[in-house]
Amino acid sequence: MRFPALAVVCLLVVAGCVAPPGSDVPDTPPGYDEDPTGWEGGYWYDDNVSVDASDGMDRTERRAVTSRAMARIERIRNLEYDRSVSVEVISRDRFRERGGIGRGYTEWDDQVWEATFLVGENTDADDAFGEVYGGSVVGYYVDDSIVLVADDPDEVSVDRPTLVHELTHALQAQQLSLGTPTSTHDAGIAANGLVEGDANYVMDRYEGRCGSEWDCAGSGRASTERSYNRGLFLVVFFPYSDGPEFVGQLRDRGGWDSVDDAYDDFPESSEQIIHPERYPDESPANVTVPDRSSAEWERFGDGTETVGEATLYATFWHNDIVPEDHLYSDERRYNYSHPITDGWAGDTLVPYRSGDSFGYVFGTRWDTDADAREFHEAYVELLDERGAERVSADTYRIPESDSFGDAFQVVRDGRTVRIVNAPTVEALESVHEPRS
Repeated sequence: MRFPALAVVCLLVVAGCVAPPGSDVPDTPPGYDEDPTGWEGGYWYDDNVSVDASDGMDRTERRAVTSRAMARIERIRNLEYDRSVSVEVISRDRFRERGGIGRGYTEWDDQVWEATFLVGENTDADDAFGEVYGGSVVGYYVDDSIVLVADDPDEVSVDRPTLVHELTHALQAQQLSLGTPTSTHDAGIAANGLVEGDANYVMDRYEGRCGSEWDCAGSGRASTERSYNRGLFLVVFFPYSDGPEFVGQLRDRGGWDSVDDAYDDFPESSEQIIHPERYPDESPANVTVPDRSSAEWERFGDGTETVGEATLYATFWHNDIVPEDHLYSDERRYNYSHPITDGWAGDTLVPYRSGDSFGYVFGTRWDTDADAREFHEAYVELLDERGAERVSADTYRIPESDSFGDAFQVVRDGRTVRIVNAPTVEALESVHEPRS
């Protein structure tokens, strides 16, 4: 499987950026009292620049390409840059040394990602995400600076789609909003669906004009062959894949104003990104998971989590319940919509621990009884695929030899499905005592 590369936005402080627009460039072009849309850093959007990208670009060439790209993005996005953006190229090794762009993951996160059947007990979530980000990120934006990650930084080449993507993030930061920290994983990738989707939408339209309307410098983006967790990559890539379609649907509703307005009302769930017709009216259901644990078990860490439709799709695809070929739309777009997960209405995941032992309770709600039944049947099939033994009507045991070797109780009640996980069958009632 070939993976698309990731161009991302992050809010960390990175020093050492180079190639800012020149200080001798006038604020406005001749004959203009104000900076017009489609002109930046001394270049109009339709100007030709003399750049030989075959052996990389020097500082002056990069400045010219960056300024003209900004002018073109203004032309596409109908927004104006307030200030310059600088560009730095670093090696992939240097990117990893800086710590990448991911946050630190804890034992609480290990339980969350174990519950999705994406990261087994023999792997830390921190290591798994580090491999995904470290091997696939090709650029990121932070504080009016763009960092391009290159396998050979001595080439000082410019990956054009990545540059355009990150410059769009700079425009978002200056004129709209990159959002605020979200309370759940699913809300986070939903917000990113707007932000990254907007950047990819602009990038696609920019690339579509290269060679026909515009002369374009820089190389095109290539897929990567690096090896890492495919299921986690699907989760990380979701905003880039389904976000552009979401943005396109908003633009069809009311032009760029409709897209801009969404930055004041961010999507709440990956469901709304997968199914744009459900934005903004269909909010996630509030799923309550009462604490019915015994005295030796406790909730810990960051409290509760919401997994969401997109991540559940990755769960079933990664574990071969959804056929592999269902995923593919084209080389950079995946299909996250499937009957098993389309009826998602909400979920709450609660990790538990007792000393060095861990478990969780995962409550899900579905739009209809039929949707809940379909999810329940698919989940039981997933357990069966991992060699689970059926201990009782709703209790299963995956052998310890498997990386997800634990006990599971799976109960459907109308539109809800509750999953309880514990190290042993005997411990299930201690994690979550059933109703009498």
